[in-house]
Amino acid sequence: MWSNVLYIDLDTGEHQVKDRADLFDKYLGGTGVATQLLLEECPPGTDPFSPEAPIIFSIGPLNTIFPCVSKTVSMFKSPMTGELGESHAGGRLSMAMRFAGYDSIVIKGRAEKPCYLSIHDDEVKLKDATSIWNVSSVEVIGKILREVEPGKGRRSIMRIGGAGVNMVRYANVNVDTYRHFGRLGLGAVFGSKNLKAIVISGTEDVEIPDIAPYSKMYNKLYDAVVDTEVMEKYHDLGTAANINVLNQLKGLPTRNLQQSGFENAENISGEYFADNLLLRKIACSNCPIGCIHIAMLKTTFQKGHEFEVNHISYDYELIYSLGTNLGINLAEDVLRLIERCERYGLDIMSTGGVLAWATESYERDLITPTDTLGIALRWGDTNSYLKMIDKIVEMPNKFYQTLAKGTVAAAAEYGGEDFAVNLGGLEIAGYHTGPASIVGQMVGVRHSHLDNGGYSIDQKAASQQLTEEQMVDKLIYEDYWRMINNSLVACLFARGVYGEQTIIDALASVGINKTRDELETLGREIFLAKYEFKKQQGFNVDEIKVPGRFYETISQLGMVKEETIREMLELYKKKTGI
Repeated sequence: MWSNVLYIDLDTGEHQVKDRADLFDKYLGGTGVATQLLLEECPPGTDPFSPEAPIIFSIGPLNTIFPCVSKTVSMFKSPMTGELGESHAGGRLSMAMRFAGYDSIVIKGRAEKPCYLSIHDDEVKLKDATSIWNVSSVEVIGKILREVEPGKGRRSIMRIGGAGVNMVRYANVNVDTYRHFGRLGLGAVFGSKNLKAIVISGTEDVEIPDIAPYSKMYNKLYDAVVDTEVMEKYHDLGTAANINVLNQLKGLPTRNLQQSGFENAENISGEYFADNLLLRKIACSNCPIGCIHIAMLKTTFQKGHEFEVNHISYDYELIYSLGTNLGINLAEDVLRLIERCERYGLDIMSTGGVLAWATESYERDLITPTDTLGIALRWGDTNSYLKMIDKIVEMPNKFYQTLAKGTVAAAAEYGGEDFAVNLGGLEIAGYHTGPASIVGQMVGVRHSHLDNGGYSIDQKAASQQLTEEQMVDKLIYEDYWRMINNSLVACLFARGVYGEQTIIDALASVGINKTRDELETLGREIFLAKYEFKKQQGFNVDEIKVPGRFYETISQLGMVKEETIREMLELYKKKTGI
């Protein structure tokens, strides 16, 4: 039904559109199609920062036409891990791509000078961005581009800040102010291509083959989203509700995972934010939930009681990474740190992991005031962390140049590998729940907690006493079916709504007929295709090192044993064939 791929060459500014029904008919869209495009466009050994390295965006057959199917997939070679880079973003991007008539976009080359892409229907232009290249604030870039580009209401704006321009390897891409392509360094890849921003809008209509079955299915899904408890959590407190829950369960990483609970969790909990700092809630296009929680931070900027007010998006992962992970006791200080990272376009989970490693290394005298340029690192010291964030982006010396490459690179240079808290080269999400979370992030195609939800499997094991093999089976099930979900591309918050039969029925209502077995087989095929790319780029799951810290700190399921991780990893490899 939709299968247009827009190919753009930044070297020449030329573009062409190809009908790739061969891919969309088989792989649906989203992550399924993007994986195949990545295999086509990124040969083994490609440097992530070379002109030949592609940036791919892809949406699926249900984007814009069903509730909560609001995401866009980006695929690239990660400068963080040197293998698969995949990130998902909400906002208005999938809507803008659909209305512009593009189901995937492939960008290659490197512009001769700073540029941004302006895409409005079939008008695709490379525009000069020299005047805005060194503007560090992603918010300011957004304001400028909204003034000079058309398409208001059907427009999406992606942009990088100072972190992407300076190619910090965990720089992200800001999407429509409050959403991001985070994790794994897409912002740095933008920077390597002299690409400051992309603006997309369109005026095409979305045609439905048969309106009657579609309307019936839409109403059923809408009712499930807004009239049941399935999505209630995400609207009310949002994922920030997890702070108190995980703290009570002893699954909340604190002070670089030296602890799994935080004594001041209540002060930075979702409940505290909601009662004291929450300003409003907003939603991605085509989503009725409103899970994006915006806080108001009032700060002084001059003597004489002069203030400025910032509107800052927060969620669980951000509060964990820049809160409990750094020993921050005040919610307002967490917001200050979030705002600084957002300004530069830094991935917050990786930034928090880097700062936590640096703090512990400073305590252990692995790094010195000479390295930090006089910044004394102490848990809970917000002002020092703000200065560190500035230095990571500026990279004034070798130490900060190394920090800009991530925790693994920093530990390799300065020591402390046993407490460099990462899995697969990526700083972890905010869960220390047990072995399924650890194995899940090790083997997940993008080393993300969202690959297979290992943390939730640990939580089930706390009440159901699952064996290691049963936990592995659940990881594999999620790995395969999330490939389908991410090919649609539905928000993973809505996975309780978009179950197996619902996906089958939703696809059928727009003329795409798939059986359960066909979808599960396709999910496994997409998963293995991603592993094909990972292996082409040198990834070997047997070479992943689990830092000792994971075995030293109690988890929700008690102390994790190294032999348990080894056994589950072997079972996983055997059952998936990776």
